[in-house]
Amino acid sequence: MSSLENTELEFARQLRRALDENAASLPPATVDRLAAARRIALSRKKPEAVSAPVFVPAVAGVPPGMTGLPQEGREPRRSPLRRLALAWPLAALVVSLIGIAYWEDHQRTAELADIDAAMLSDDLPLNAYLDHGFNAYLSRAH
Repeated sequence: MSSLENTELEFARQLRRALDENAASLPPATVDRLAAARRIALSRKKPEAVSAPVFVPAVAGVPPGMTGLPQEGREPRRSPLRRLALAWPLAALVVSLIGIAYWEDHQRTAELADIDAAMLSDDLPLNAYLDHGFNAYLSRAH
């Protein structure tokens, strides 16, 4: 215990002693009012949260701390292999995002190439090049 905690405990003991000594000299009406106030306060008190016991499974023949479950007061130790296993999902996500971006770029390039090929191979009227809905015109023509 720290010196601050010791000081606080000593103060609480002195305060309790002083209250106990002076409680006997209180008039009966005051004692009744204090008792009524205590009953009211207790009736308004919020119920305490019920905490369920936590059971930690134990594996026969395995020392505590080696099960992979965190022990109270200790940080779980992770092996390099386990750290690598945690990094795989992140690496897979990054590779997937790069693959999706590449595929979308490839698709867009292919669409533009199809439009260019259609422009170069078809006999299009001059108005088709000036029309803002040119892509729609090409889509209808094919």
